[in-house]
Amino acid sequence: MIIRPRRNRQSAAIRELAQETHLNAGHLVQPIFLVDGHDIKQEIPSLPGSFRLSIDHVFTEVEECMQHGVKSFIMFPAVPEDLKDKEATYSYAADNFYLKAALEIKARFPECCLISDVAMDPYSSDGHDGYVENGEILNDRTLPILAKMSVAQAEAGFDILGPSDMMDGRVLAMRNALDAAGFTKTGIMSYTAKYASAFYGPFRDALDSAPKAGDKKTYQMNPANKKEALIEAQLDAAEGADFLMVKPALNYLDVIALLKSNSNLPIAAYHVSGECAMLLAACRNGWLDYDKAMPETLLSLRRAGTDVIITYFAKDFAKRFGSI
Repeated sequence: MIIRPRRNRQSAAIRELAQETHLNAGHLVQPIFLVDGHDIKQEIPSLPGSFRLSIDHVFTEVEECMQHGVKSFIMFPAVPEDLKDKEATYSYAADNFYLKAALEIKARFPECCLISDVAMDPYSSDGHDGYVENGEILNDRTLPILAKMSVAQAEAGFDILGPSDMMDGRVLAMRNALDAAGFTKTGIMSYTAKYASAFYGPFRDALDSAPKAGDKKTYQMNPANKKEALIEAQLDAAEGADFLMVKPALNYLDVIALLKSNSNLPIAAYHVSGECAMLLAACRNGWLDYDKAMPETLLSLRRAGTDVIITYFAKDFAKRFGSI
């Protein structure tokens, strides 16, 4: 045989020379669940190893991550029920603990990249990502609320805003509001193809943000659809998005690859809580080897075309491997 592909696999050194896909801590974003208060570190039962943290513990988490090369963080607030209302007014209130925390984090770690969550559900008494009236999620009624939220987050120092709501036109509404307020440098990482998935359970446990009635299928995407993601990507790019995100990640590798091949914008993927929880459960039962399965999982997301991976394994990967 003249052609023998195994020649490029015969030693570790040669395999490294021929390796097509690489993963390092700089590709990863660590999620943070923030709660108001002091000295709070509550493990999430459905997502072992992840915690609800008060700001003092967030400082420790950010510092440890950055020591290992993870410099980007996406933060979500666990908001008490008594601060929620139909119009999510606490999302842009002056005393919002989430906004205050962002200011403190950026003051202490100015070199980090802090990514926000833009959606009504953490602050909504209805638990939906948009404004609810008579059981219907009203798209255009939601946009001004998201715009106010965006400006408040930019003022707090967030580098990139993450609209996770899936309302039509929200990227343009945000971009216009940000530019009018002078925040032309604040980026937008749009949840472009966010599917109505069964894999969000532990995340909703962490934030207690499940809908009070109904589901999110009228605004999140149908898991059966792929071409629809191209429509969303074209719209988000035209409206001023700086990153396009696919969520979840592992069950949507084909969608990641599709957006990567059809857009010049960086592609992000959210390796969601349910996906991570499944792997952790298998490893804790001895069915998989964590040190082998976890990096292989993240590498598959890079191979599919992901530039940015949001994962609950970010810090752990950086500590154990650094790069592969």
